Amino acid sequence: MLGKQIIYFLISSILFIGALHAKIVTTDNDVAHQKMDLFDFIYKTEITDGLIAEVAEENILKLSHHLHEEHHRCGGFIVHDTLEEAKEFLKNSRSGELNKYFIDYSISNEDEVNTYLPMVAEKNINETITKLSSYHNRYYKAQTGIQSSEWIADHWSDIIANREDASVEIYRHERWPQPTIILTINGESDETIVIGGHADSIAGYFGGEHNKAPGADDNASGIATITEVIRVLVDGNFKPKKTLKFMAYSAEEVGLLGSKEIARLYNQNQEKVIGVLQLDMTLYHGSRNQDIILISDYTNQEQNAFLGNLIDKYLQLSWMYDRCGYACSDHASWTGNGFPASFPFEAKKNDMNRKIHTSNDTLEVARGVADHPVKFAKLALSYLIELDR
Repeated sequence: MLGKQIIYFLISSILFIGALHAKIVTTDNDVAHQKMDLFDFIYKTEITDGLIAEVAEENILKLSHHLHEEHHRCGGFIVHDTLEEAKEFLKNSRSGELNKYFIDYSISNEDEVNTYLPMVAEKNINETITKLSSYHNRYYKAQTGIQSSEWIADHWSDIIANREDASVEIYRHERWPQPTIILTINGESDETIVIGGHADSIAGYFGGEHNKAPGADDNASGIATITEVIRVLVDGNFKPKKTLKFMAYSAEEVGLLGSKEIARLYNQNQEKVIGVLQLDMTLYHGSRNQDIILISDYTNQEQNAFLGNLIDKYLQLSWMYDRCGYACSDHASWTGNGFPASFPFEAKKNDMNRKIHTSNDTLEVARGVADHPVKFAKLALSYLIELDR
């Protein structure tokens, strides 16, 4: 009898420990239908086009790899702390059209915008991509992931060194080592505009922190584009009316962990975020007949239309809408928390860079130049300046 009790205790303990390491994720139904073996348990919900499931922690990287290989997504799922949070997030993601505040999407700052756009320099973007992609990887648990994010913090701090109204925060997450970097330029009001992109990189699902993942396009290019926007604003002595936040999120590749924590915190604190722009992959000009692709799903349609108008007004480039699926980048974290978010992308989904998440994601995919990100830097500048009224 005692032997049976010991066996029962050991089995119960193993099951309990396994449960502790299970992750609750949200994704969309087509993922589950193709890869059922990665899901330990699927919850029933009233939302027909979304899914909540439990995934063993050791399968998280496999899920990320599957979404990249089969669905061509950078991301594609979100990891949640609780079942209740997952349900609320999935529900909010479907109602992302609602703005919490009145937002003026008119275009009226033509002289000021046209002053700043010519200041964008490809050379600076190229240098930042080169630096970030020189790390062995920027994996969220790797020492190089920590070091590369701290380099971003140092570089941003150097840019704003002479601005008393600006500061850089190294936001430390409790459950993983790579920090999120947040640069703030204080405005006259507490209304806030956020421009962000993820700082981590990944290659495959086996080896994790040991794999070579230069991530030049995914997403050194987005961080380099944001960095150039910051430099232009500082060099041009731009004094915002609204508060500007620039973010380099950690741990996007494993379930949007960093951006979800930040967006949830801003929601809980009732921060007045009137606009969020996500810059994730700006390097590869894969759709030769289109310059900028605006992602239409899990984004805010009013703000998307505003971006289209800005492209027509200031950039005179070709653009179109496309879909990328559930949680394909950090904009989904903000949408799921009720904030208006948009995601301008480098190419149509079917034309995107196929070398991301490999050791071959280097500057060479763009012939060693960063002229495509220049377009996104100019779009981000026009977005900020026009929204900051």
